[in-house]
Amino acid sequence: METERIGFLGTRFSGTDGVSLEAIKWAEVLRRQNHKLFWYGGRLDKPDHLSYCAPEAHFQHPEVQWINERIWGRTKRAPIVSRRIRDLSQYLKETIWDFVREYDISLLIVENALTIPMNLPLGVAIAEFLLESEVPAIAHHHDFYWERSRFMVNAVSDYLEMAFPPREQELHHVVINQNAKDNLAWRKGVSSHLIPNVLDFEKPPPESDPYAKDLRRELGLEQDDIVFLQPTRVVPRKGIEHSIQLLSLMENPKCKLVISHESGDEGYEYEYMLRGLAKRSGVDLHFVSSKVGTQRNVNDKGENSYNLWDLYPLADFVTYPSLYEGFGNAFLEAVYFKIPMLVNRYDIFMRDIEPKGFQVVTMDGFVTPDVAERVSRLIENDEARREVAEHNYQIARRYYSYKVLQQKLDFLIHTKKGETP
Repeated sequence: METERIGFLGTRFSGTDGVSLEAIKWAEVLRRQNHKLFWYGGRLDKPDHLSYCAPEAHFQHPEVQWINERIWGRTKRAPIVSRRIRDLSQYLKETIWDFVREYDISLLIVENALTIPMNLPLGVAIAEFLLESEVPAIAHHHDFYWERSRFMVNAVSDYLEMAFPPREQELHHVVINQNAKDNLAWRKGVSSHLIPNVLDFEKPPPESDPYAKDLRRELGLEQDDIVFLQPTRVVPRKGIEHSIQLLSLMENPKCKLVISHESGDEGYEYEYMLRGLAKRSGVDLHFVSSKVGTQRNVNDKGENSYNLWDLYPLADFVTYPSLYEGFGNAFLEAVYFKIPMLVNRYDIFMRDIEPKGFQVVTMDGFVTPDVAERVSRLIENDEARREVAEHNYQIARRYYSYKVLQQKLDFLIHTKKGETP
């Protein structure tokens, strides 16, 4: 296969959000095929010589926030709002041109920026760029705006129709679940490729090493604590209150709930509610995002920071009570590290994942004493834990491995370039 110079384009490629993590996996597979990779976004943690950072591309940039406050939850927009959307999208389009020229990009992969309008002007800029340029592009869609109630009432239906996603004939669409594939065809009249989220199941998870030997103590945990890990961001759709309810029903003071990711993407009110609920329920709750990121580091004070892969080996059980997920990165990660889990049967899990035959404790919208009892029995039975873990690992290896992703990306790039696979 001819080597491509591939540009990843999105609002951010930084931190532990699902889009950033999945982009890293695509990048790893593409790098194995000797493609050259470059990054464009409003917040980046990539090497400078491979990056183009445009701060206005991030959804938390002040200008983007100013626009967002005036277009969501209302049905009319003022002329000045229209003007500032156009001005910012024009500026961002120029930065995309600069990025493509600077790194001689031959193929663009747009990560969720044409899918959910966290930064509306960026989506408009990308859509116009694709119309004006001859650069082939793949849009990797994680969660569409019509899947989120916060975007249902808006004053930008014209822009949503134009750019989220656009109907540009030369743009190839990739979705991560069957519901998205069906809805994209119904709403936009465009076909798409289904490529689920993946992990490198051909390679076993890394073993603990001396760097992480003090992590349990640094997180305020005792050696005999039973660690329940909630490996998600702190946003309402993750259903973290159900994890607190689970531990409350178990009535075991040695059970501790650890939440790995950060708050803030949708405000901090949800975190404040969870802290109060945990205190009233007698649940020991640990927010650890200040110590856990995408990579290991030592700060100026000599304090270690860790990555998510350091955290999973500490876990005895994973809680995943999400109300909605585009796919389920945390589900695959728990399977990869061979940890049993509780899953709320969200739509995509029921349609795309559950039929594969995974063995997990499930709930249907709420935690019952029976659910808590099933979790307790699994934690106490080491042999059952091992059997479930190995069973789930082998299923994931078949359906959600890097090998599967590589085959699909090879086909997609050949097709996008007008070649015969």
